[in-house]
Amino acid sequence: MSRNGNERPDAPDPEVVPLANRRQFRAEEKLRIVEEADTCTEPGEIGTLLRREGIYSSHLSRWRRARDRGQLDALSPGKRGPKPASDAGLVREVARLQRENERLQARLDQAEAIIEVQKKLSHLLGPSFSGNESKGRS
Repeated sequence: MSRNGNERPDAPDPEVVPLANRRQFRAEEKLRIVEEADTCTEPGEIGTLLRREGIYSSHLSRWRRARDRGQLDALSPGKRGPKPASDAGLVREVARLQRENERLQARLDQAEAIIEVQKKLSHLLGPSFSGNESKGRS
């Protein structure tokens, strides 16, 4: 009661109620719901699914488009930690090694050609030692 005896009507609560947080779905949940919706065959099953999950049909169609574009798979958690070195460095290293291999192969071919010429020349000229030199060493 107030001082004058009249009842005071209830005053509104001065506390501010926080706004409700929006519900957020992880990629796994979205995929699960979309796959479950894809298995629905009977009329009304999708509506029941939407009511049970508390989502609108627009969510379902948006998530289906994202899945078809491969965006839902990209949202799934990846491996943590430092990323492996890119393949660009490996490609450069392979190219460098191939050039070096070609250079060394050319040198080998040249050396083999020189050895062949030396063999033929040795065959044509015969032994390089004369008979006198061999007698003196014995």
